[in-house]
Amino acid sequence: MTLIRKILLALILCMSFVSVASAQITEAPIEDPEPIIEVQSTDEADAKINDRIESIFAKIEGIKGVSVKVESGVVTLSGDVANETLAGDAKDIAIRTAGVVTVKDEINRTLDVRGNVAPVLQGFQDNLYAFSRALPLIVLSLLVFLIFAFLGGRLVRFSALWRRIAPNPFLAELLAQASRLVLLATGAILALNLLGASKFVTTILGGAGVVGIAIGFAVRDSMENYISSIMLSLRQPFRANDHVVINEHEGIVVRLTSRATILMTLDGNHLRIPNSVVFKGIILNYTTNPERRFNFELGVDAEDNPIAAMQVGLEAIKQHDFVLTDPKPGASIKTVGDSNIVIKFTGWVKQSETNFSKARSLAIQSAMTVLDEQGFTLPEPIYRLRFDAPIQQALDGGSVTTRSPKARANQTPKKKDEPVIAAETLDVSPDTHLADKVSEERSLDGDNNLLDSDRPKE
Repeated sequence: MTLIRKILLALILCMSFVSVASAQITEAPIEDPEPIIEVQSTDEADAKINDRIESIFAKIEGIKGVSVKVESGVVTLSGDVANETLAGDAKDIAIRTAGVVTVKDEINRTLDVRGNVAPVLQGFQDNLYAFSRALPLIVLSLLVFLIFAFLGGRLVRFSALWRRIAPNPFLAELLAQASRLVLLATGAILALNLLGASKFVTTILGGAGVVGIAIGFAVRDSMENYISSIMLSLRQPFRANDHVVINEHEGIVVRLTSRATILMTLDGNHLRIPNSVVFKGIILNYTTNPERRFNFELGVDAEDNPIAAMQVGLEAIKQHDFVLTDPKPGASIKTVGDSNIVIKFTGWVKQSETNFSKARSLAIQSAMTVLDEQGFTLPEPIYRLRFDAPIQQALDGGSVTTRSPKARANQTPKKKDEPVIAAETLDVSPDTHLADKVSEERSLDGDNNLLDSDRPKE
């Protein structure tokens, strides 16, 4: 039974497919046959065609002298015309007349000066007359456009209004310019509609869309940079005079413009970074948190007590006034080698009151001096030497005197005279030279800075 059901189902499906196919074949539209030339043609019909074409030619300047001859629906045109344009017009009129089978062109193009110049002058006169009639409407349209342009210019000048709408100066300027463009476009559309050029407006808008897409692809990087400027002006990741590192570039922030972020490097040079790079980059701001930690590493001999060395070094670091007590300095064992133990010392300073590099240098010098005075050995590099045969023989023969390592270690080192340290070397006050230069440049900026100290800092 299952097999019989499957066979019946297959037959039903085949029959339905055949019926649908036959219905589609029967319902298919029958194409119109190609137009054919009539067999019967009378002299009366030819005369009517001839009279009709001649009556039309008599109404059109330039082809009045064209002769028409009709035989069996075949129209023969002869005579003189001034140029190819008039001859083409005569042929088009003849071929569109009912009953015409074909047109034979026997028209002579004279190409005379008068026949070709006169239509041009007539057309110029007609256009001048039409322009004079439309002049009041043109003046009215131009007046409407100028009014909208004036309103757009005045609207941009209301900076207080835009600052109230958008506190960010960059966004305020952007909104003002966008409003001006909207008013200019509105004025242009109204002016063209007054002139009856509504189709021209539609064409312009369609073309503007296509051109806008093309320009968008062409200036994609510039648009990305421009949008990044807007986002940076909203986020405010840094302020002017902040000490920052953007990716691998370090310096003091001078200003943020609509295209780039200006830094003054620690060498006193100007550095321009595109805002698209800044927005997507890694920003390290040293100024946001005034407290900054320094660290350095010192090694002691493997036979020395590292805990005692840590305590001695920390006491030396704490003696400096620029080292903060909260957070406290620290010390830890970093690595243990075959001949030395490396100790890592850390300390905190306040960057607004202390030069970080100088403070770290003085802390290193103090820890080294105290460890040496307390008898801790600061290991030196150890090298293994391999001697060739002649030198080895000389050593074995006793011609070269050597001292044992213990003798060299017990030798009393010569004391060096303590150098006189200048006061400015010990001065750890922050260097304000770069900050002063940045402030001097910012005083000349005017409004060309998107960094706003009144906005919250990210």
